[in-house]
Amino acid sequence: MIITDTGVPEEHIARDKWGGETMLRLDDGWCSAVDRETLMCTIYENRPWICREFEMGSYECRNEWQPRD
Repeated sequence: MIITDTGVPEEHIARDKWGGETMLRLDDGWCSAVDRETLMCTIYENRPWICREFEMGSYECRNEWQPRD
């Protein structure tokens, strides 16, 4: 959930029917803000609070935002 305003661009936000905001996942499960070639966040300076808990590219980050088999 996006719970603070960090400036996440609108094109990376998904809203549920109750107005809750999360990072948008693409049809294949990837976070829309992750560059698949570098595995780096394309909105790093404006990433949501929860993403700030993980070091960019760390196991926890990759595990959270990559598709699950």
